[in-house]
Amino acid sequence: MNRAEKIRNRLEEALSPVHLEITDDSMAHAGHKGAMESGGGHFYATIVSEKFEGKSSVQRHQLVFRALGDLMQTEIHAFSMKAFTPLEFQQKGNP
Repeated sequence: MNRAEKIRNRLEEALSPVHLEITDDSMAHAGHKGAMESGGGHFYATIVSEKFEGKSSVQRHQLVFRALGDLMQTEIHAFSMKAFTPLEFQQKGNP
């Protein structure tokens, strides 16, 4: 299982997202000192979950990082995200 699949599994298990996109941007950072030292990749995710209802942006990020757990120490060097409720995602013009 590759890193993106591990991330997907963790997020699906913890957040039951209705929409989840994960992009591995590691190649764009090839040779980046921090990534080389940690051995981890650079990832971007769009996560849409009902579990974000009533949560601030910080609380949403905390839920995501809690779900990723030890992957943040071992396999992920950088992780950026957009975390939406289903209504917010729809209001942005998404299906």
